[in-house]
Amino acid sequence: MRAAVVKEFGPIESHAVGDLPNPVAGPGQILVTVKAVAVNYVDSLVVTGKYQFLPERPFAPGKLPAGVVSALGPGVSGLKVGDRVLTLAEQGGYAEQVSVDARQCFKLPPSMSFIEAASMALVYDTSWFALRERARLKAGDSVLVLGSTGGVGLATVQLAKAMGARVLAGVSNAAKAPIALEAGADDIIDLSKDNLRDSLREQVYARNAGKGLDLGVDIVIDPVGGDAFDAALRALAWRGRLVVIGFASGRIPSVKANYLLVKNIEVSGLQVSDYRKRMPELMAQCMEEIFSLFEAGKLKPAATATYPLDFFGQALQDIVGRRVNGRIVLLPNS
Repeated sequence: MRAAVVKEFGPIESHAVGDLPNPVAGPGQILVTVKAVAVNYVDSLVVTGKYQFLPERPFAPGKLPAGVVSALGPGVSGLKVGDRVLTLAEQGGYAEQVSVDARQCFKLPPSMSFIEAASMALVYDTSWFALRERARLKAGDSVLVLGSTGGVGLATVQLAKAMGARVLAGVSNAAKAPIALEAGADDIIDLSKDNLRDSLREQVYARNAGKGLDLGVDIVIDPVGGDAFDAALRALAWRGRLVVIGFASGRIPSVKANYLLVKNIEVSGLQVSDYRKRMPELMAQCMEEIFSLFEAGKLKPAATATYPLDFFGQALQDIVGRRVNGRIVLLPNS
């Protein structure tokens, strides 16, 4: 089977397309012919050996591929050969086929293409858990999304809006503001302004002027970290919730516990892969709502660039170098 093969952890350019043994569907598993798989920043951490969970080598990277069921293992029910599915495979997507636990697969809505499914995978489920599970969003809440034009950021803007929230989109480049507004943001917070520590809060207060006495936001979703985290923490309303989902800025911030106490605010973290392993029933609820909102026309995947499997290294380099707007999807069987 052709696949992107990682024999030893190392730089992206050290890995190449090669052959891996054909996977088989064991008990409770299905075999999926991969039609599309998103290229994510986390994949670059996996292949370079910098991720917290590392597979045994050799392996093919690639999380949450979408494809067609091509074989059923013993004991599988509820799926059949030919079904179109999104899988929750933690790796193996950069390959022609992958074997997956049948309980970690979800039938695609008829209107959703493989490319759309792959483009939405990982970013929309991450956003759902950040909003629903960690931040406990309810209709009418105000949400500040940092890094709002990235993959998770755009998904969060769309989902928060679909869930009935007022959404403020944080952008570090004013030229990208239209992207966040098109995704459904109600207003923009400019993260490039001087003295971000104060200017972020001033902008939030100005845009929440009609809210009442407490002008802070109820929820902050933060994939950025660094100075943006420090400033956003000061812009939370009483009983506000900030959810940490990444550190794209490169600096991991710290929190003074007395500040949490004085403002009655909370900071939590999200590692979405843990939910796939520990709470599969909640993951099923997540996928059901995402698919339903997609079919209702309330979610629209980001613009997608497609690459053949042979260009997986270039795709990873483009993601790391932020050279592509929107998402990159590999087509292993094109």
